[in-house]
Amino acid sequence: MRVTFFVLIGTSMARFVQRHTEEARAPWVIALAVVLAVLYLLGPATEVKAHPARGRAPWPPAPRLAWLGMVVTAWAVLVLLAPSFAWVAVPLFYSVLRTLPPVAAYVLVALLTLFVIFAQLTLAPRFNLDLVIGPAAVSALTTAVFLHMQRQAARQHALIDDLVRTRRELAATERREGTLAERQRLSMEIHDTLAQGLSSQQMLLQAADRTWDTDPAKARGHVRAAASIAELNLAEARRFVHDLAPADLAHGGGLDAALHALAERESGAGLTVRVHIDGGGRTTPLPERVQSALLRIAQGALANVREHSGATAAALTLTRLDDQVVLDVADNGHGFDPTALPEAPSGVRGHGVPAMRARIRQLGGTLTIESAPGEGAVLTAAVPLS
Repeated sequence: MRVTFFVLIGTSMARFVQRHTEEARAPWVIALAVVLAVLYLLGPATEVKAHPARGRAPWPPAPRLAWLGMVVTAWAVLVLLAPSFAWVAVPLFYSVLRTLPPVAAYVLVALLTLFVIFAQLTLAPRFNLDLVIGPAAVSALTTAVFLHMQRQAARQHALIDDLVRTRRELAATERREGTLAERQRLSMEIHDTLAQGLSSQQMLLQAADRTWDTDPAKARGHVRAAASIAELNLAEARRFVHDLAPADLAHGGGLDAALHALAERESGAGLTVRVHIDGGGRTTPLPERVQSALLRIAQGALANVREHSGATAAALTLTRLDDQVVLDVADNGHGFDPTALPEAPSGVRGHGVPAMRARIRQLGGTLTIESAPGEGAVLTAAVPLS
């Protein structure tokens, strides 16, 4: 509209200079046209930006009203002196519509349209209906286009506001879900390490207390085993402070060495744990998340074997296939009914088997348990390598 304004005022000036330079009003018309152009240039400095979706204040600030009044007045006087400047009203319509409240803007646009019609009729030698319909049609079209653009802008700003609000809500939701997931992960980590270790220490110390008078050597063995577990728990606690990786994996050797260390640590006090590694000739190390999850599952499974199964022997079998890695934990205990175990729904925060299921599902794997009363149990955790 600003470009249109200067094009129209320039062409009107050129037309006036070509035809009326000898008239006495010429200097006044030229000077007033220059004043009008300068006033129009000052318009952006007085404009107040409004959010289309929220609307604007009923009336603009005084500087903006004063500017609009001066521009309209200068243009009206210029049209009275030189009616050919009447078409400059088209960009002025937009200034009026963008500045005043709707009702006041429509009234002023109508008055300016009548003024343009009057100016055009004064130039015509006789009454011409086209000079009445033409300016009225242009005025109506200008107003309609402006209103349509305003509505479109309001819709776009409303959509942008909704998008920004939705993104903020999504970010807040993701933060909450991340917090809950981290709490669940920490809960499982603590259960599978510190809690299980403390439980083992308690059982060993209770056994030492029972045999202290009758078999001091055996009692001291229980105490030494409890001390060893306490040392490992201390290492796990320090690992939590750093990166929450299993302490056994931090010593090198990968999952194979960690399983052997776990079996050696869990063996004793009536339970023997053996480890079998079936790598199939594959030496590529497993991803750290897979190693950590399988080691935690082995720790939790052996803790359950020791505390609940009454088994005297258990076996850890790690099998690496082309598309997956499988960990089996088998024991010769008294068995149980797997259907009685709780499932792990989405967002589970439980411990034991539900925590194992949640941990393996995070890796896209599966966990199955085969057992029956009096027949021992086999826990199988399979993780895809794709």
